[in-house]
Amino acid sequence: MTRSPSNLMCTWFAASCVLATLIGCAPRTQPGLNINQFTGTYTRKVTLDYLLYLPSDYVADCCTYRPVIVFLHGAGERGHDLELLKQTGLPKQLAAGREFPFIIIAPQCPPGQWWRPDEVIALLDHVLNWVNGDPDRIYLTGLSMGGTGTWLTAAEYPDRFAAIAPICGRSLPIRAPAVKNLPIWVFHGDADTVVPLDHSQQHVERLRAAGAEQVRFTIIPGGPHNVWDDVYAGEDLYAWFLQHRRSP
Repeated sequence: MTRSPSNLMCTWFAASCVLATLIGCAPRTQPGLNINQFTGTYTRKVTLDYLLYLPSDYVADCCTYRPVIVFLHGAGERGHDLELLKQTGLPKQLAAGREFPFIIIAPQCPPGQWWRPDEVIALLDHVLNWVNGDPDRIYLTGLSMGGTGTWLTAAEYPDRFAAIAPICGRSLPIRAPAVKNLPIWVFHGDADTVVPLDHSQQHVERLRAAGAEQVRFTIIPGGPHNVWDDVYAGEDLYAWFLQHRRSP
């Protein structure tokens, strides 16, 4: 399917399929405490508004595949107004007219919800069905709640990404071993009073203890919660992303 190139596209995504439950065997119903096991599958409808950026020289042909960045915003940008996304992070850079060599996918988390890894991947797959994104150069980054979403999504789907960059996100260090083989660049300000630096430190420590060899940890002296402004405004993160491809 051929689409005209556009610098910044606002669109929406919905995917749904039939709820299905498969039970391998009938449960035991003897009196007393029974040990049973359930094996099944289920699906649910997903609706996400999102911004999609295509490079100015994007051409939908059979041979040219572009690197992809998936960007996850913070808690303050949740809702159904895509203009909110343009206040911060990568969408702010795009709204200011900055150009990138990447396809950029920036979904909006619905009100009152948190990032769900399966929904992020469902949207990614939806977009890759009709744009020429390189499956071996998919990068994931996010700030605050989106930094947490970056950790969690990569832990659930580590084989989908070439590199990740969580910024001042909360973390669950117990999930660190799942991403130990990924190139990771972590950013956090040491004066962050919203998500303390300890969250990133503990995750990085657990990663290194698990044998991770491709972890960069940048602590920004005096940096408040919104250190992402400087990170996304610079060039270093994007150059670092492009150094990495997904391992076979």
